[in-house]
Amino acid sequence: MATAVNSANPFHHVAGFLKENGTLVALVALALIFSLMDEAFFTPRNLTNLARQTTIIGIISVGMTMVIIINGIDLSVGSIVGLSAIVVTLLMQQGMNVWLAIPLTLLTTGTLIGLWNGFWIAHYNIPPFIITLGMMTIARGLALTLSNGSSVPVTDPIFPQLGGSYIPPAVSGILIILTLSLFIFALFREVGQRRKYGAVVKLQPLIASTLITVVGLGLSFYVFTTYRGIPYPVAVFSIIAFIGIFMLNNTIFGRRIYAIGGNEEAARLSGIRIYRVKLIVYSIITTLAALSGVLLASRLNGASPNLGNMFELDAISAVIIGGTSFSGGVGTISGTVIGAFIIGILNNGMSLLGVPTFYQLIIKGLIIILAVWFDVLNKKKSA
Repeated sequence: MATAVNSANPFHHVAGFLKENGTLVALVALALIFSLMDEAFFTPRNLTNLARQTTIIGIISVGMTMVIIINGIDLSVGSIVGLSAIVVTLLMQQGMNVWLAIPLTLLTTGTLIGLWNGFWIAHYNIPPFIITLGMMTIARGLALTLSNGSSVPVTDPIFPQLGGSYIPPAVSGILIILTLSLFIFALFREVGQRRKYGAVVKLQPLIASTLITVVGLGLSFYVFTTYRGIPYPVAVFSIIAFIGIFMLNNTIFGRRIYAIGGNEEAARLSGIRIYRVKLIVYSIITTLAALSGVLLASRLNGASPNLGNMFELDAISAVIIGGTSFSGGVGTISGTVIGAFIIGILNNGMSLLGVPTFYQLIIKGLIIILAVWFDVLNKKKSA
């Protein structure tokens, strides 16, 4: 009888929503706080810049989510950002075409380094913390060596447009409307498939996710159609996030990632090739880090060997804040995207308020500790 009363109690549903969407509630709360503290925060121009700034960490965080789900870590991503930025600008200085320089950079400073990290971690079972810490130092040293410790300017006129240009507002609006239409179509298709096979369809989570998506895309429509449109890096981040979500939720490879993170030995006994999966996962994150470095060099119209410093901290923060467990086996790309925007809002809001950089580092470090603490508490409650 008590269960029936609780299920009919609206406060019970609100508490359940807050528990399941705590990260999203924190994102909205932070945005409201900074909007009240500085009126420039909630302007289309600032929100567009915030989205563009967040994409650099967001792209890395998509790969970091997969790494942490398999109970790993990658501390080399920040240095790879700096190394890839130097390599792509130097290649163009030597006369290489921009469309050849970019994939060559992604291959050499991204995929190959990921294969190297994954080989030592998967083949010799060396802790990923040690291997990626060593690569963090190596990559930063290579960036300093190749650039002689100085900045490298961009010589190709096309390259800066990749990180600094926008999709026109009218086209941006159409793309957002199409995205919303596809989401609604996919939602109804999923509900139809569940009912077809006799599965129970819970309406409350579906309604909540629909409202969240509609509000988010509505805000995006307002921001990007009233300023200059969707920045190219934001479009790239959106595509990568969508691919990551689809991969984890709808492919065999995604299920293998969760299986390895949940229990690696059980995954091995069930026939999953642990070595191959880890090689691919570590190659994905380093390739995405290299892509972030290319986009950052394009946006800044130049490269510095110190680019990407402490980016690994922001990426790990975004993943943990987004609900991915440090012990592996649990996590979502969608949660990570929200976590990345929380970090982006903190960086943007504190900069608008004039908070010194070293205070920002302290605050973000405390956020990581709190996020891991909540993860530990949740595991104790479910145990």
